[in-house]
Amino acid sequence: MDALTRLWTEIEARRDASPDESWTARLLSKGPEKCAEKFGEEAVEAIIEAVRGDPERLTSEAADVLYHLLVMLAARGVTLDDVARELDARAGRSGLEEKAARRDESGGATG
Repeated sequence: MDALTRLWTEIEARRDASPDESWTARLLSKGPEKCAEKFGEEAVEAIIEAVRGDPERLTSEAADVLYHLLVMLAARGVTLDDVARELDARAGRSGLEEKAARRDESGGATG
């Protein structure tokens, strides 16, 4: 089992734990908006470390980002398998093609 799958399994297992005993349960009990806010905070911290150029700190912050991303997905009922299917659907397609397809589907530009 890879690290992300193991982490996802732990998040799912702690979903029904007491918020007094589990950070994951506490985050999920606060709702999807709080989970998204925490993910955003962690993403900013990772960006800061990427700019600073400290690989050890960036590695640590990246782990926090991945954890909080999975918690945010769980809070909205999106599974790791859902994300994996989306990635599989994009496999073999260049990022430029993917971006163009999304722009065509939305009728406008995407960042």
